[in-house]
Amino acid sequence: MSEAAPTAAGKVYEFSTHSGADTIALGRKLARLLHPPQLLLLRGDLGAGKTTLVKGIAQALDAAEPDEVTSPTFTLIHEYDGSLDSNPVKLFHLDVYRLESERQLDTLGLDDLLTPDALVLVEWGEKFKSIRKRATGEIVITSTGGDARKITVTLKD
Repeated sequence: MSEAAPTAAGKVYEFSTHSGADTIALGRKLARLLHPPQLLLLRGDLGAGKTTLVKGIAQALDAAEPDEVTSPTFTLIHEYDGSLDSNPVKLFHLDVYRLESERQLDTLGLDDLLTPDALVLVEWGEKFKSIRKRATGEIVITSTGGDARKITVTLKD
């Protein structure tokens, strides 16, 4: 895992992956950096690997196997029960791509999800000011050609 570089925004970690399997493996490692309660924006183009990364995070938390984690594009939210350091963790994976307004977003009950034991990962959350304000960090995934990805994780202090 790369060393964290402290910035005004918090700690920044940078990684490179070269396949979907690499991205899942990185997700397993990233789970060690995440501590509930946390809300992270997952940013990247369509097909960048946001859900693939969540597969690894869910696996590391013993919340789900990678093949059980799918994009919540149409259901908007998937919930998984896991654990971190022997403590229960709720993993919420949201995809708000299809939502167009804060009013639609309110119907998801985001405030109710942000419990002390929750990790909330939101794809396309940067579209909404209310989510950006609550976010405790972000994960940006950028394609660098083929299946290679640059993954930048910023965690606020």
